[in-house]
Amino acid sequence: MLAILRRDFRSYFNSPIAYVLIGLFICIMSLFFVDSLNAGVANFSSNFISSMSFMLLFIVPILTMRSFSEDKKSGTEVLLLTSPVRLSQVVLGKYLAATAVFLVLTAVSLVFPLVLLIYGKPDGATLFSAYLGFILLGMVFISVGVFASSLTENQIVAAIITFVSLFTLTSFSYIGSYVGGLVGKVLNWLAFMEKYYEFSAGIIDITSIIFMLSFAVVFVFLTVRILERKRWSQG
Repeated sequence: MLAILRRDFRSYFNSPIAYVLIGLFICIMSLFFVDSLNAGVANFSSNFISSMSFMLLFIVPILTMRSFSEDKKSGTEVLLLTSPVRLSQVVLGKYLAATAVFLVLTAVSLVFPLVLLIYGKPDGATLFSAYLGFILLGMVFISVGVFASSLTENQIVAAIITFVSLFTLTSFSYIGSYVGGLVGKVLNWLAFMEKYYEFSAGIIDITSIIFMLSFAVVFVFLTVRILERKRWSQG
């Protein structure tokens, strides 16, 4: 697993993808930063972190589209499927590699709250809670992206599937309120964005942490199942 993690992590920085994503993210977030400051320091955390979550809808599909699609294109997927390495380790290695790049991006974005700490007096606890929620949300999004990448060998298709899936998942609360009834209740219960908004407001709930981590685990598990089916077909 560690070998796959290191290989994939290096591959992100051996190509322009990581640098482009981080650069675009910082440039666009700079605009959101100024806009959030106009709302006042008191509202900075909720406004700015909400903007960061919106950016994830576009960043994660690009970040994860090559997770498995690249292996299919290069032909190394067959080697992974036929190797004695457990598929769960393969999936975890790729998932953690993408998550590591995301954490680098998140670390770079800390320059914004640091500037705020120097020139203002924001609520440190709320900032911590908001960033914790952002990291958990990123982990959920990445798990969906890795799953989508395992479905196709075309990176663009993988990115589109990821974006549509994430857009749908983040709309569960709106869809649930529109549909109503039992289906609406189920969708509202699955609406992890509501949990994320609690973090943005400075509320840390252990059940919300477990819920979002469980969401990520489910998609990692589904990715393993997809690869198991492919391994059987190869055999």
